[in-house]
Amino acid sequence: MPPSVTPPPPPAAEPGWYPDPAGSGSLRYWDGARWTDAVSSAVPPAGPTIGRDDTRSWALAAHLSALASLFIGFPFVGPLVVYLVRRDDPFVRRHAAEALNFNLSIMLYVIVLGIVTFILIFVLVGLLLIPLFAVIAVAWIVLICLAAVKAGDGQEYRYPLTIRFVT
Repeated sequence: MPPSVTPPPPPAAEPGWYPDPAGSGSLRYWDGARWTDAVSSAVPPAGPTIGRDDTRSWALAAHLSALASLFIGFPFVGPLVVYLVRRDDPFVRRHAAEALNFNLSIMLYVIVLGIVTFILIFVLVGLLLIPLFAVIAVAWIVLICLAAVKAGDGQEYRYPLTIRFVT
């Protein structure tokens, strides 16, 4: 077989890092449909955990870091750091961009809702909007947890109602 043709793994293979079928001794990323150009010099893990290197951990961190970043008041900082550090890994980049877009969108929505609530509070209608902040907070935590579980399983996840700032 010519060296430029690389056979795909079986059709049931999940996206992840696998030993390069070209025999380079490094890992190549399989996106679930085809081999990508992304190559990692990391040592392939031994045994049945092939394709389960630290990629899933970084993708998981992209989502959960938003919860940790909330303590500084800007939940988009954690996903931004993961995006900047691991943007060469396609799986991590997609998850970090998704988490970054979601947290930027939520921050924008909360700011706009805060301004509207502040203005409407003078006519007492704004008091009805205050419970909406609690609903948004609970939904934010639940959606981040769902995304983290999907990332840990090596699956893709798209947050609802997200403005796509970063791709």
